[in-house]
Amino acid sequence: MNPSGKADIDPLFKATYKPELDLYPIEIPANKSASDFYFTTDSGLKYQVMFARKRDSYLAHIVNFSVLNEEFEDEYSETNRGEVYRIIATVAEIISIYHKIHPSSRSYEFAGEYKDGNERGESSIRTRLYFRKAKRIMHPSWTVSMLGNRVILLRDSSRA
Repeated sequence: MNPSGKADIDPLFKATYKPELDLYPIEIPANKSASDFYFTTDSGLKYQVMFARKRDSYLAHIVNFSVLNEEFEDEYSETNRGEVYRIIATVAEIISIYHKIHPSSRSYEFAGEYKDGNERGESSIRTRLYFRKAKRIMHPSWTVSMLGNRVILLRDSSRA
């Protein structure tokens, strides 16, 4: 704790981080304890970003984002609308917003879906893309690792 009585917040991203692309407008839940965020891309695709707590730790989160439009068979469909980099930048911003609301969080975990026919690889192309982005933007007090098809962001335990 710092003298003001508020918990110290380890930054999630490097101090120099600025989104490289314009972000899509984010719908932030009115209830601060809510875990569902939304945004709509220029092509009209609506996405949901949800934070679920892991069973073994109240401060560990699984980040799930999916497309909500009915034109796709399932929520993890590949949309191929040329918006992937702005989507990733927007999801990164949502994770940052969530972390500011929940500053005691210790970890975030997410995985990318495989493209059809590429399921046998250790990690999907999407997961590798998320991993490269996370490695570039995460603050040094966080460890970024890839385990199978999951990207794991873990706060340095020595800073607890």
